Amino acid sequence: MQIVDILKAAQQQNSSDIHIVPGNPVMLRIDGKLVPQGNQVLTNVETDNLLSPIVPQELKDELKEKGELDFAFSVEGFSRVRANVFRQRGSYAAALRILSYDVPTPQQLGIPQSVVNLTTKMRGLVLVTGATGSGKSTTLASLIDVIASRDSKNIITLEDPIEYLHSRRRSIVEQREVGKDTLSYAAALRAALRQDPDVILVGEMRDLETISTAITAAETGHLVFSTLHTNSSSDAIDRMIDVFPPHQQQQIRVQLSGVLEGIVAQHLLPMVNGGRIAAFEVLLANNAIRNLIREAKAFQIPSIIQTSKREGMMMMDDCILQYYSQGLIAPETAVAYAHDPVNMASRVHLYY
Repeated sequence: MQIVDILKAAQQQNSSDIHIVPGNPVMLRIDGKLVPQGNQVLTNVETDNLLSPIVPQELKDELKEKGELDFAFSVEGFSRVRANVFRQRGSYAAALRILSYDVPTPQQLGIPQSVVNLTTKMRGLVLVTGATGSGKSTTLASLIDVIASRDSKNIITLEDPIEYLHSRRRSIVEQREVGKDTLSYAAALRAALRQDPDVILVGEMRDLETISTAITAAETGHLVFSTLHTNSSSDAIDRMIDVFPPHQQQQIRVQLSGVLEGIVAQHLLPMVNGGRIAAFEVLLANNAIRNLIREAKAFQIPSIIQTSKREGMMMMDDCILQYYSQGLIAPETAVAYAHDPVNMASRVHLYY
């Protein structure tokens, strides 16, 4: 058994992730659930033989030193794969995710038009939030591809690792990988400001320096896209503010209220007939939203979203309920992923 055989089997079964762990059979995540591939339990030697060929030679020393490694690789005639290889109980294991060579379009992903419209902004900050595996990177890649195809701009992406490869379009797209092309997001972002960018994508805002520099980049006339691991737009705002010490938080609220253009929160929901579908919450920064950010009242943002649907905003639970009414998801799924499960249960006629 070779890694390419596992990848092809995963693709045929529409698997999103592959888990290769000694003492277990190969496991595929299909529609959110782990499914074993046969009964053959992998040994340490078999696992090493599977994983050794995919780890880049120049990164093997780093894997030995750190015990974990993120990277992406291409399989000719197949696709790209994002990999996390790590040491556990003295042996190596891996989680792999199959990526498409082609960047999906917003229509294929079901991204609302109000979100796509954010790509026309000349400056500002756009965030995509959600749990790990919710499709944030794919959504951002799709939005970047829209800009690259439509406009003549200089786009710089900072990623860890690079997932989707953007082909030559009307724009220049320079893709830099943290750990390979640059030391850190913060260092790459500082450098990007001196590289005449129009659009900057920051794969993830993990620390104070990266968040602060991203806000500065948006203030100085650049369109900045990034991600956070939060479940809602209001949580994203609080997360960004809370990174800073108390004496700086009010100033950051003022800056953020001035540069924020939109926040997209998303979940991937299992569908009744197989596959998964993205559900979205959409915040578009208007005067009311900006005032709430300045006044430290992010908890009131859902009420603004609820009353601003004509502007293109969307509540997560409304999106989920729409999928349920269309027969795309089960009632149990609607309740499980809702921000207000009790209210959703009554709306789909389920009672606890």
